[in-house]
Amino acid sequence: MATSDRGPGEDGLRSTLAAMAPGTALRDGLERILRGNTGALIVLGYDRVVESLCTGGFSFDIEFSATRLRELAKMDGGIVVDPVMARIVRAAVHLVPDPTIPTEESGTRHRTAERVSLQTSFPVISVSQSMRIIALYFDGRRYVLDDSAAILSRANQALATMERYKLRLDEVAGTLSALEIEDLVTVRDAMVVSQRLEMVRRIASEIEGYVVELGTDGRLISLQLEELMAGVEAEREYVVRDYMPPPAGRRMRTPEDVLVDLDALSGTELLDLTAVSRTAGFPAHADALDTPVSPRGYRLLAKVPRLPRSVVDRLVEHFSTLQKLLAAGLEDLTAVEGIGEARARSVREGLSRLAESSILERYV
Repeated sequence: MATSDRGPGEDGLRSTLAAMAPGTALRDGLERILRGNTGALIVLGYDRVVESLCTGGFSFDIEFSATRLRELAKMDGGIVVDPVMARIVRAAVHLVPDPTIPTEESGTRHRTAERVSLQTSFPVISVSQSMRIIALYFDGRRYVLDDSAAILSRANQALATMERYKLRLDEVAGTLSALEIEDLVTVRDAMVVSQRLEMVRRIASEIEGYVVELGTDGRLISLQLEELMAGVEAEREYVVRDYMPPPAGRRMRTPEDVLVDLDALSGTELLDLTAVSRTAGFPAHADALDTPVSPRGYRLLAKVPRLPRSVVDRLVEHFSTLQKLLAAGLEDLTAVEGIGEARARSVREGLSRLAESSILERYV
């Protein structure tokens, strides 16, 4: 399997892999071809460029099915399917791509598949009769499909790793909550949580890829992943909103900008807290990590039950820091637009319970 950082073509690759996953008609057809000990060259898309590369064969417009794909693969030549993989439009064609397109493939079928994909920008599948493998060429990459058992094994290993990371995330997030209540947070404390959130999210992204490849075989993995990721994306945003410094200079950075920069960090950079803090807008030196900071209150307010996002925003805008929020009485809270007495009491009691539980977890 080819590996690379997530880029613009990643979504296209995943959607193609989803169409080739177990349980789909295309995957059924490919496995029939393998079992029949024949090869195949299949172009998943048709336009004028693809048409210009086709010679010989015959044209038709028939509904796609696994059995038709298998029967047409018995004939020598390529098969062309429409972009949504609903119709087979050509079969037994000889594909003649530009021979000057560089390729590292040695076999005729694989070399043709890679060049056609590069020239047309469509996914191309090559089924090797001798090596008994299914290779997908797309976005300049070669991706070899594994059987479900091998993918499941990797997915379970990744899930076990994610569970360990999630436990560590829960620990540092709990510590941060207690420090926020006591107003003892440093940049380091906040960035450790941000770092761990990003690590968990990246492992989840890898597992999502396995789920796509597994198709109907990945239901249980998907449910486990959904459970582990509950609240992670929101927490990631709240940490940024709580701690990103006020804008300096002409350019106004948004929390979304910080999240994009955090996502762009390499694996090595993510391990460096100084690099993580730099994406949030803090000075890029180690001493800055020990600088005291005060949260605005997004994280803890988000944990108060049945508190709408718009109300959270108004509370933070009015009080500006978590410490002022914690010190606010019912009268202070009701002074905020849209906060009635009942909601003010709910906020007051919710924050008090969170403060008590956070302190108990830290010191007991």
